[in-house]
Amino acid sequence: MNVSTPTVAPSPVLGAAPAAEPTRTHPRQSEPWRAFRPETTRDHIAVRAASTDMDAWYAHIAPAAACSQPVRLTGGLFTIVRTGDRATIIDARYTDQMPDGVLYKACGNRRASVCPACAKLYQQDAYQLIRAGLVGGKGVPKTVATHPAVFATLTAPSFGPVHTRVVGKHTCQRRARCDCRPNPCRARTGKGDVKTCPHGQSLVCFARHEEGDSRLGRPLCLDCYDHDHHVVWNLYAPELWRRTKQAAERYLHGLARDRGLPDAIVVTASGNTVRKSPVGLSHGKVHELQQRAALHYHGILRLDGLDPTDPARIVPSPAGFTSHDIEAALRHAAAHISFTTPDHPDRPGGWPITWGDPKALDVRHVNVTGRGEISDQQVAGYLAKYSTKSTEITGFVSKRLTEADVRAIEPDTHVGRLVHACWRIGRPRAECHVIGSGRLVPTWRTARLAEPWTCPDCGRRTRLAMCIDCNPTRQEDIDTQRANQRKLANDNPYARLRRWAHMFGVGGHLFTKARRYSVTFAALRAARIEFRRTETTPAAADAVVRTADHTAEETTLIVGSFTFAGIGWHNSGDALLANTSAALARARRQAARDALTNDVATTWH
Repeated sequence: MNVSTPTVAPSPVLGAAPAAEPTRTHPRQSEPWRAFRPETTRDHIAVRAASTDMDAWYAHIAPAAACSQPVRLTGGLFTIVRTGDRATIIDARYTDQMPDGVLYKACGNRRASVCPACAKLYQQDAYQLIRAGLVGGKGVPKTVATHPAVFATLTAPSFGPVHTRVVGKHTCQRRARCDCRPNPCRARTGKGDVKTCPHGQSLVCFARHEEGDSRLGRPLCLDCYDHDHHVVWNLYAPELWRRTKQAAERYLHGLARDRGLPDAIVVTASGNTVRKSPVGLSHGKVHELQQRAALHYHGILRLDGLDPTDPARIVPSPAGFTSHDIEAALRHAAAHISFTTPDHPDRPGGWPITWGDPKALDVRHVNVTGRGEISDQQVAGYLAKYSTKSTEITGFVSKRLTEADVRAIEPDTHVGRLVHACWRIGRPRAECHVIGSGRLVPTWRTARLAEPWTCPDCGRRTRLAMCIDCNPTRQEDIDTQRANQRKLANDNPYARLRRWAHMFGVGGHLFTKARRYSVTFAALRAARIEFRRTETTPAAADAVVRTADHTAEETTLIVGSFTFAGIGWHNSGDALLANTSAALARARRQAARDALTNDVATTWH
């Protein structure tokens, strides 16, 4: 039986916390049994199996049994009877009365390399969220199935030649099990082609790389590859996506005007009127890291209309708009949108941020009937699959890095140079100097206040924007204004590179969506919690009871007060027992589903 975790003990990675179980040696065989302390996984399992409360322990850990690193909490659960403003505690249960003296809670990590069980739950939620935005359900109207939608893939530009695997012609039946022969990696046959780079490295590779080849994604020459531009592009790619979507919406707005559709007049909450486009785009996207560690965007773009009386309502787009209009808008935006990052001591003019080759932009039309280029189920499954992945494809997995961690990383590898580039470019202002000059150059302003001036009313000498004696009520506004000005003028715009050096400059969530696209993860989690609470009492599921609606009545509340006690199972034996129990429970549920499916199929046929 396979357990849900790849290992029962955390593996040593950079920045990782120590395991809950310390490393000790096994006692000598000559020691008496009464002095024996469990040291190995087998010993821990034997001790747990010999205990009298093993069944209670299994029931206690059930909510977090599949988790590889559950959170341990200590505290108590209090039953409170409340009548109006008066509350009385009638019962209290503390964790020291529970098995192991702690309460276990699943970690909820979305990364499959960290916790496969919690990542699987996140993946299932992502699938439902994406598909609801295409076919409706879970609070999304069913009419979204009639909205035009496309599935687009946008890639990063080239920062230097790398080893690749390209299959020119597929003869396989299923791409998931493709065994077709790839083309040579980089075979140069034209006259005048440069065979070597300025550093003497060969730019020719005749190898036909197989899946999993360690050379895939690695530069042919580390010195020719622009690692600085690579990490900066990863940092500013979300801004490039935002501008691209805005440009696509402006293109669609122009199409609406050309087709005689008037702008929608929307009344704001303050009573003002604004003119808005009658069409707009709602998106759900996920970005993955390619083998070269560059971002790769996959996104759903759905065309919606606009109801002037209720702008938040999801309505169909005007007649005449199709998914081909979305494709034209996206291709136009991807080909024309670009910008330059702020100045940096290593690059005074900044780095250009743009998409890769416009011809490589892949746009497919989504059909919810399953007969189009790509179906809603395929799109939802594809995006959900990448929502739980991170840097594993590059062979580098780490938590947040420190100065000592960066020094320990080998700088003569591709991922090593990316990490060092993040750390160097994101250095503080005080350390910023032009490489090779050996002298400090103040590239960002270090002055936080204005030049000194004298107030003409009271004669006070100050460096603030306003005199605090003559304008005492404006002090809060002055402080806020100074903070905003300092953030815009003085902060290092590349400082986040150090924070996200373990992700090669990629920050934030890997899966994001527009507010109007679909429901939220919080709504799905709340529905799951409500279902579990009412699973044993179906009658209570018909109505949600809120304490605020019954202030004058007697209400019973269960309040938890917990503090953090640690992460992980107490030992590898408990981890193996818990994960195996969860795997058996999943197998039983799957067998029940299969039996139910077979019964229904037999009844219908």
